[in-house]
Amino acid sequence: MKPHRLKLAHHLILTYGLYKEMDCYRPHPAAAGEMTQFHSEDYVNFMSKVTPDNLRQYSASMQRFNAGDSTDCPVFDGLFEFTQLYTGSSLDGALQLCQGNTDIAINWSGGLHHAKKGEASGFCYINDIVLAILELLKVHARVLYVDIDVHHGDGVEEAFYTTDRVMTFSIHKYGDFFPGTGHISDTGAKDGTGFSVNAPLNSGITDETYFHDLFKPVMEKIMQVFNPGAVVLQCGADSLTGDRLGCFNLTLKGHAACVEYVKSFGVPTLVLGGGGYTIRNVARCWAYETAVLLDKKDIPNEIPYNDYYEYYAPDYELHLTPTPEENMNGKDALEDVRTELLQQLQDLQGAPSVAMQQVPPSFQRAEATEEDPDVREGASKTRSGDGVRKQHPSELYDEVD
Repeated sequence: MKPHRLKLAHHLILTYGLYKEMDCYRPHPAAAGEMTQFHSEDYVNFMSKVTPDNLRQYSASMQRFNAGDSTDCPVFDGLFEFTQLYTGSSLDGALQLCQGNTDIAINWSGGLHHAKKGEASGFCYINDIVLAILELLKVHARVLYVDIDVHHGDGVEEAFYTTDRVMTFSIHKYGDFFPGTGHISDTGAKDGTGFSVNAPLNSGITDETYFHDLFKPVMEKIMQVFNPGAVVLQCGADSLTGDRLGCFNLTLKGHAACVEYVKSFGVPTLVLGGGGYTIRNVARCWAYETAVLLDKKDIPNEIPYNDYYEYYAPDYELHLTPTPEENMNGKDALEDVRTELLQQLQDLQGAPSVAMQQVPPSFQRAEATEEDPDVREGASKTRSGDGVRKQHPSELYDEVD
C-alpha cells in the first residue's frame, strides 16, 4: 500500500496521454469533521496527532486503535495528511457525481476498505469508501458497492450491514486469509438482510471463471433487483496474477472486464483503487482500466518511456501473462456459489424505497482563488474565462523522444 505505487500509475496514465481525455481536479484535504461522519472522534483525533516521534505517549491508544509497528497499520511521517488527501479525493468524486458534473469519477488513491469506525486495519486508516457512500446517499436512494479486491471488503460491509439502502458485493479469497470474513452465508442483518452479497473463492481463479461464470451473472441480477442510483467500484489490484500477497490468477483484461461491465449499465460510478502489492502491476492495472473507462482499451501493449520505465523490465509490456498454477475453484463449486447468490438476490422483495425527508447538505469545499489556473469549470476553460488551460509540468511528455 506504499503511496509510491500511485506515482507509477500517475506517470503511466500521463505517458499514454489518457489525461488529455479527462477533466482533472485538485482534491481538497478532508477535514477531521468530515471523517467523523463515519469514524469516532477519538479515533480521528488520535490519527491527527500521532507521529513517529511521539509514539510512546500514545502507546495505550495504539493498542486500542490497532496502529503501530506491531500491527499491519504502522505510523509514518505524514500519515494524517495522506489520509486527508485520499479521503478528500473520494468525497470530491462523490460530490461531482451528486451534482451531475460527471458520470464516472476516478480516485486511484482511495479504496481503503478495511478501516473500521474506530480502528485501523489491513493497511487502511480512514475508510474513504464509507464516507463517499454516505455522501452519495444524500442524493441517491440506493448505492451499490462492488469490490474486486482479493480481500473481503469487511469495513464497508460492516458499516452498512443493517441497512437496505446500500448493497455490498464482494468477490474475494476466503479461508485462511485476511481478514477471514465474507462467508457466503453473511448476508446482512435486520433491514439489511439479503443486501450483503459475498462470493468466497479459492486460489488460482482465472479470467474466464471469474468474470463469465461468476461476476457477470451475479452483477446482472444485482442491477435488476437492486436498481442502484450510483455505484462505487473498488478495483484492488491484488487479485491480479503475480501479486505479492494475492493468490488469484487474473490478467489485466479479466480484471478490467469487470470494470467495463459495471460501466456498461450507465449508472453514475465512483471508481477507486485499493490493494495491490506488486507495484509495477498495480500501475499497469489502473492505467489500463483508466483507458477502459475512456473507451480506449486498445492502447499499445508496449509501455511508453517514463520516469519509472525500468520498473517494467524485462518485457516493458502493459499486459500480464497468467501463471500455470492450478485453479482451485472447481466448476461444480463455482456453480454452487453462483446459484446460491442468485437465489439470495431472487428472494429480495424488489428495490427498497426511501420516504421523503430533509436531505443533509453536501460538504462544503473552500473555493479556490481567481488566480488558481488548476481549477477549471470545463475541460478547457479556466475560472477567469480566458479559455487558456495551463499544463502541469509533469504533463509535458509529448516532447519525449
